[in-house]
Amino acid sequence: MTEQNLNKEPKITLLGAGPGDPDLLTLKGVKALQAADVVLYDALTNEALLEHAPKAAIKVYVGKRSGEHSYPQDTINKLMVDYALNYGHVVRLKGGDPFVFGRGYEELDYAASYSIPVSVIPGISSSIGVPGLQQIPVTHRGLSESFWVITGTTTSGEVSSDIYQAAHSNATVVVLMGLKKLDRIVDIFKTAGKRNLPAAVIQNGSSEEEKLIISTVENIQKEVVQENIKAPALLIFGEVVSLHPSFKNIIKQYATIA
Repeated sequence: MTEQNLNKEPKITLLGAGPGDPDLLTLKGVKALQAADVVLYDALTNEALLEHAPKAAIKVYVGKRSGEHSYPQDTINKLMVDYALNYGHVVRLKGGDPFVFGRGYEELDYAASYSIPVSVIPGISSSIGVPGLQQIPVTHRGLSESFWVITGTTTSGEVSSDIYQAAHSNATVVVLMGLKKLDRIVDIFKTAGKRNLPAAVIQNGSSEEEKLIISTVENIQKEVVQENIKAPALLIFGEVVSLHPSFKNIIKQYATIA
């Protein structure tokens, strides 16, 4: 590395970028970027956010995306610490919230092993923010008293065992990184007797490329194929999906076909 900032104390900020819309970044997040010497940013962050950083700041794309990691986590950890020690303030810009399937604590822990101070600035998690933008509450009086946020695929590549438990509950179930496992997840809900449970899939939530599917467990997979839904997308299962304005028309449509 060149042009080292020898007079700057190393520090790291773990910053949640939110679900995609750059306007959903917090004010505190903007201030952190404005004070950055280096920004390490993921694939799921909007590059428009880099405009908040000084022109002289180093911007490094580390390309983490589910199933398509351009950089292994260990490499990102080392880059983050190396840049902090050599340049000063590193902002680690991560999609959503750093601590919701963002491996933020691993990065915090690694930095701590080098005695580098770390600040955490939460971001709006897609698990809550994206349904909300579609007027789908994750909780609602009389429909859902709680919600699960579950990863669709574990480190072993299997469907999370929590989905089996969640499917038997009355809670709203939000599945992140689960599109590739949709067929298996649908089978789990069907086995739990939830064929008619309202369900939704939202692709690229909060962005200009957002696509929404509102359906039921019985029909959601077919519609995802018809609409060519791609990752990144989140899945929502629960009675709260019925609150979406289009749900009544969809039920009428299914009734007519039947």
